Amino acid sequence: MRWGACARQVSRTIVARRYHTAVKPVIEIKNASFYQSYPAANEPHGSNAPLLERLSFSLSGESDSDSGQCWSIVSPSSVARTTVLQILAGQHICIPPHARSYPYLSAISQSPQHAIEYVGFDAERGNNVGGTSVRGAYLSARYESRREETDFCVRDYLTGHTELNALEPASPVEDSHAFDEITKQLNLLPFLQMPVANLSNGQTRRARIAKALMAKPAVLLLDGPFMGLDPNTLRTMSEVLKQIAVKQHPRLIMSLRPEDGVPEWVSHLVIVDEHSRVMAQGSKNDLQSGGDPGVLRIVNASEHGDSVAPKVRLSRDGFQQTSPPLPPGEALVEMRGIRVAYGSKVVLGDWQQEVGNDQKSGLWWSLHRGQRCAILGPNGSGKTTMLSLITSDHPQTYSLPIKLFGRSRLPGPGQPGISLFDIQRRMGHSSPEVHAFFPKQVSLRRVLESAWADAPLAKPKLNEDAKRRVNACLRWFSKELNPKWSKETPYERLALAKDKAMARKLQEEVLADDADLAWASQLTFREVSFSSQRLLLFLRAVVASPDLVIMDEALSGIDEAIRDKALLFLSHGEKVSKIVDNVAQPSMLARIGATVIDGLSPEQALLVISHSKEDVPGCIREWICLPEPGEGKQPRIGKLAGPLELNPAAWGLIWGQ
Repeated sequence: MRWGACARQVSRTIVARRYHTAVKPVIEIKNASFYQSYPAANEPHGSNAPLLERLSFSLSGESDSDSGQCWSIVSPSSVARTTVLQILAGQHICIPPHARSYPYLSAISQSPQHAIEYVGFDAERGNNVGGTSVRGAYLSARYESRREETDFCVRDYLTGHTELNALEPASPVEDSHAFDEITKQLNLLPFLQMPVANLSNGQTRRARIAKALMAKPAVLLLDGPFMGLDPNTLRTMSEVLKQIAVKQHPRLIMSLRPEDGVPEWVSHLVIVDEHSRVMAQGSKNDLQSGGDPGVLRIVNASEHGDSVAPKVRLSRDGFQQTSPPLPPGEALVEMRGIRVAYGSKVVLGDWQQEVGNDQKSGLWWSLHRGQRCAILGPNGSGKTTMLSLITSDHPQTYSLPIKLFGRSRLPGPGQPGISLFDIQRRMGHSSPEVHAFFPKQVSLRRVLESAWADAPLAKPKLNEDAKRRVNACLRWFSKELNPKWSKETPYERLALAKDKAMARKLQEEVLADDADLAWASQLTFREVSFSSQRLLLFLRAVVASPDLVIMDEALSGIDEAIRDKALLFLSHGEKVSKIVDNVAQPSMLARIGATVIDGLSPEQALLVISHSKEDVPGCIREWICLPEPGEGKQPRIGKLAGPLELNPAAWGLIWGQ
């Protein structure tokens, strides 16, 4: 009897404790402000501005699917989205200190560092919040046929066996059960023996989420899970995340761009504007039915993007709804029957393509001067392989029928082969992969100057024109690149000039000593925000006016306002300052004839890879959409009458919807 009573008492205690801990909030923040460094009373005003002010947030401890919450942080600012997730994970200084707590985690004796897993899907973002980052190999190493010992497979990555002398798991039975369940849920079973570096974008994301789930966290934070995914893969990813959200083990919080749209299974939202101000939070249904125009603008951005208002006649980068393409010039890239295979697996060109009136094997495609073309297609369809052939990072570039700037990589009768340095000199390339591997210790000025160097750390060969072009980019984007810039930029003062004579005088004063650009030599690439880094690499790709500009997801994840300004600069340079009421406003520099960069010229070609129509420049007029891998269908090739922004129905046609 004594042992039976004791057992009943223990049982009642356990049940009470479970109930007690279940109703406590997992994360609770009450009217707190957050700082990068601890604020001091004597510090200069504005030197340590709060990252976020007066934030209140509570994540329910209820774990059943009916009462559980699934939150999304929606903001046009990538910095704001990441900052909120970092705060929830326990980063940054909280004032007052007791305003942020984790009642549920404390009750079960877990720390936020172990119970909260962060997964970010952009280069170097949030790496200090968790150990789920996987860097992978660069393009030139990714396609070697020989597999190295260090090329660990997906199974090893998920189980933590990524060292050459890895230990056996401590509890194989428990790990095996969790491993089987997670890999099945995320559809990773077919890829367990594949090297992580060979996974497509969508497959890599699922692997990183699976890695986080293997740690059995209480909360899973996903930063931009839909960024850079094609429409079909996006739907698959949304369904995977829905399953996680419904189970509430772990509780899911993710960040979204306004153009991503809010999935129907998301229950609660935090709306943050481009200035990192929390505009509203709460139930999604309440926010969507509310009357705040600022909140509705952000929440409903994806729906608004699919229907163009009749009064909008000019795209955000200055193109009319119907605007003809430039006449094509000489061929810069020629592919005549490309077929890339690794053993029996064909990754590109496994089809019969209609060329003229004939059916020919492989990929037949060319890009000419003056053309603005987009390479589109599902994740894993071969876009990255196709791009690696163009940039000559792929080893099969030497043996396949491909010409770059009229020459093959290998010498032919009476014609030398084109060197890698000549290719790099004539191409400007920006991508998340370039971002991930770019040296972080160089100054912002040196990042742009490296467009005239053989490698990012090599000494650039600069003439006076190159120096002027670098200075022009830095001045045009001073506020976007310098986080401490709070005053008017020289170009903003120029725009306020009463007449052209005063504007010319101001311009001469600015150019006299370049003192306004001292910050560009002092700030390093590591010190600026994610958006500023992406913007800087985009400018590096265009500043030297190369024959071919390649934008491979170059503006993915960048803040909306910065993206729009970058796209305007791509096509018009310093000639157009902004678009106001369907009119491209000429800049004061253009009015006084002082522009240095005029945007893409008819002699240049532009190649864009993107999964988001918002990131596609308005000047794109040609497109090729690669088929799903293994289908055997030929790629769809077409033309656009004008910018996708003003012709949204064309996006569905491109994807065969």
